[in-house]
Amino acid sequence: MNISVIGTGYVGLVVGACLAETGNQVAGADVDERKIARLEQNVLPIYEPGLDRLVERNQASGRLSFTTDVGAAIARSEVVFIAVGTPPDEDGSADLRHVLAVAETIGKHMTRELVVVTKSTVPVGTAAKVAACVGKHAGFPFHIVSNPEFLKEGAAVDDFMKPDRVVLGAETDHARSVMAELYAPFVRTGKPIIFMDIPSAEMTKYAANAMLATRISFMNDVANLCERVGANIDFVRKGIGTDDRIGSAFLFPGPGYGGSCFPKDVKALVKTARDQGTCLRILEAVESVNDDQKHRVFHKLHAALRGDLAGRRIAIWGLAFKPNTDDMREAPALTLINELLAAGAEVVAHDPVALDEAKRRLGDRVQLAASSYDALAGADALAVMTDWNEYRHPDFARIKASLKQPLVVDGRNLYALHRMSELGFDYHSIGRPAVAHA
Repeated sequence: MNISVIGTGYVGLVVGACLAETGNQVAGADVDERKIARLEQNVLPIYEPGLDRLVERNQASGRLSFTTDVGAAIARSEVVFIAVGTPPDEDGSADLRHVLAVAETIGKHMTRELVVVTKSTVPVGTAAKVAACVGKHAGFPFHIVSNPEFLKEGAAVDDFMKPDRVVLGAETDHARSVMAELYAPFVRTGKPIIFMDIPSAEMTKYAANAMLATRISFMNDVANLCERVGANIDFVRKGIGTDDRIGSAFLFPGPGYGGSCFPKDVKALVKTARDQGTCLRILEAVESVNDDQKHRVFHKLHAALRGDLAGRRIAIWGLAFKPNTDDMREAPALTLINELLAAGAEVVAHDPVALDEAKRRLGDRVQLAASSYDALAGADALAVMTDWNEYRHPDFARIKASLKQPLVVDGRNLYALHRMSELGFDYHSIGRPAVAHA
């Protein structure tokens, strides 16, 4: 099938490369000339495990190409995916300007009956706006499909190639037939393709992310209460997670959720409800809890250092909002860094893959260490903000020898309380009793 994917960001790259992998002819189109030139050299604008090999292999085979000529890509296509960004406006609503601009371009350049697939995360009602923009210029029949993505950063290739489900909002037989054929290679193990009306598909994406964000904020609230009453969130998490009605996923407390999806999608869904004259009270609380949680590690450092942060050197392990990505959008580490700097502290940080992104965002305001242990030398405390695998089993003797004092504030609960006690650390985590060295 001839396919074009308009937008070569995170979603567009994964979609295009994975569809090419199953034998389709895919053109990734973008107006960013520098990005396209680099993609043609197999230089990706994002870090995503396995995606570089997929892009390189499919470019070499001739199944995947990149172009700045968006109109020409559309003209050759049977299916066009819209995968451009929908950044939040100041009021929390999704900015649809890029989506609607692409829709207008599709109408002007289509040369045959076309299936137009909205892959960008968009609020309910967007498909009708896309159809109106395409229809202004279309000289051929077209079919609108809503196909929300459920890609986890750090596991996006596997998520696309082996999906839990494929959600398709499609309202014509032609659209359903084309999309079923396109996704058939990815659901051979029996995972469902779920067809529904378009508004329901648009809502499903937001509802899924909002539910996951809710679980995170709920557990963070419970973890903070555990600290007050002397309970241990690790035991509580296991006690409720083994209930089949609840399950164990997304029950780990931490420094708050970040990234490109949860913060934006929760805000957009709350805004949609307000626009409809109602409110989503639970999600408003979810957002409030998360905003508060991002300050939690700073408050623990502040207390452990008796309010004396001016001139202190604080080491941070982890800058990306989660492991296996270099994405720092809404990362809790950014909140911590800004608070530490405002308090007069000196910050030195490490991340396995996000150092370039950190340099772009933070400039010279923080020191960036080439290795995790380099960040520790002479530091007054270590704060762990991202649960990268390399931080899970470190050389504790080396950590203790490098720090001025054995103080660790662990925003990810990576280390066992009894182990940190035996090693003589002052250790503070989320929702668990503090450990004090003798």
